[in-house]
Amino acid sequence: MSKRKFKIAVMPCDGIGPEVMDACISVLDYLATQENFSFEYIFCEAGDTAKKKYGEALPKETFELCQKSDAILKGPAWESAAEVLMPIRQGFELFANVRPVKSYGWAEEIFPGIDLIIVRENTEDLYKGIEWGDETRMNSLRVITKKASKRIANFAFELAKRRKKLVTCVHKGNVLKSCKFFRDIVFASSANYPDVKTEELLVDACAFNLIKNPRHFDVIVTTNIFGDILSDEAGGLVGSLGLLPSANVGEEKAMFEPVHGSAPDIAGKGIANPLAMILASAMMLDWLGEHESSVRIRVAIEQVVKKGATLTPDLNGIANTVEVTNEVIKHLSKDSRPFVLTSTWLPPVL
Repeated sequence: MSKRKFKIAVMPCDGIGPEVMDACISVLDYLATQENFSFEYIFCEAGDTAKKKYGEALPKETFELCQKSDAILKGPAWESAAEVLMPIRQGFELFANVRPVKSYGWAEEIFPGIDLIIVRENTEDLYKGIEWGDETRMNSLRVITKKASKRIANFAFELAKRRKKLVTCVHKGNVLKSCKFFRDIVFASSANYPDVKTEELLVDACAFNLIKNPRHFDVIVTTNIFGDILSDEAGGLVGSLGLLPSANVGEEKAMFEPVHGSAPDIAGKGIANPLAMILASAMMLDWLGEHESSVRIRVAIEQVVKKGATLTPDLNGIANTVEVTNEVIKHLSKDSRPFVLTSTWLPPVL
């Protein structure tokens, strides 16, 4: 049987982006020697460096290369992050932002046993970018539509029914009519999923309960800006944003990236944590249908984190980026196939 060949648009972007992307590709290339797939990487310029060079953070050529790819791997951008993300999310209708928050057994994590996913609507809300004003006042328009809300609700329910069968709808409907609108659509969609329990929390109460009782949650579904904030909060519970990947998923295209930023203060020092970027590639493999390889990466990372001997400074270790990457590959070479992770990251594309 011939190998499947995937065309991947690769955007290293800024700061530590090139370093963690190199680590990620090293892991993917190692897997490709063992599995029935291979990769063609199409390197694309984006972010602050591209803006200085071309006058725009997302050059037209980069967008066109993304169009021709099977999936997009993106590193963190710095000041121009929104100029890269928004055109891709909205241009390809990547309506679901999926951020798993999982405990990997780090010795100093605050709450062992966390395994939740924040699913946020990814194309509208305040991030729609409809803003206007003058030197005395600025306005931002919040857009919440029935189509987008129903689509993200169904995505969350499809995911939850393959996990612990709990969806928590997070909103601020006691104050904002747009939030009540979103909440009502989520609960209307819940009627199609009788086996999934649906509950709701105001966003401030959710922020509190993520700290008080994070193990309660399974799938949180919410609007764009609330999901962005809550996922960073949840990252602190498992020790570091360096353990949080994310997926931007549409019906035909998807982009995968770490949650963390470009960290210009440590760029070039060789100490960036590559695990979130590597986990993002595991989400990509899931989306491409290579589920076993995705599990292998996740289990290898769990073994490295639990062992604790080879971790970067953000996890109170002394290892560098290359050493951590090689440790992950070493655990992959031991073959993690016998291990099974029961939690699911992505539902079938709707």
